[in-house]
Amino acid sequence: MLSDPRIALVDDDAAVRDALKWLFASRGHQLASFESAAALLADRDASRFGCLVLDLRMPGMGGLELFQTLSNRGYCPPTVFLTGHGDVPQAVAALKQGAVDFIEKPFDDNALVSLVENCLALDGDRRGLYERQRQIERRLGELTPREREVMALFLEGKLNKQIADALDISMKTVEVHRARVLEKMGVKSAVELANLLKEMG
Repeated sequence: MLSDPRIALVDDDAAVRDALKWLFASRGHQLASFESAAALLADRDASRFGCLVLDLRMPGMGGLELFQTLSNRGYCPPTVFLTGHGDVPQAVAALKQGAVDFIEKPFDDNALVSLVENCLALDGDRRGLYERQRQIERRLGELTPREREVMALFLEGKLNKQIADALDISMKTVEVHRARVLEKMGVKSAVELANLLKEMG
């Protein structure tokens, strides 16, 4: 039994879409195909896929612009570009922007399937990291402006008395803010907090 589609193909060529649907079904993968970038963008959530296979050159919005749009929206799954012979410079530009790889038409079926399966494996790691970073961002967003000020100073290694003097507040107030920062960020110490923030890159 085939699993739910974890691969999305965007290609304006119906013959390519049909051929790749059959190819991936024969390897136990279900593929969702879209005839244009607009069709994928209209989908309920492109980030649910584990791999995107995008034709680089299409009428309207091309694959590279689609990739950039999805990346700007939030999580963009690992992406492979299908390219014609003259599109290699564009494909290299896509790699520099975070695409996983590109494959030239006419492509080898086994090479494409292998590449996509690598992307599906990679998706688990990338998605986990992305969700972790968003979680840290949400926690930071819960801090008040004063809590952010106190946090910045104690992350610099300042003592409570130094923070109190710098912000013209009492040491007791500093202790309260410090405790709230640690609680909201889900850590027990300044060292843990510093390590957590390093995950933001």
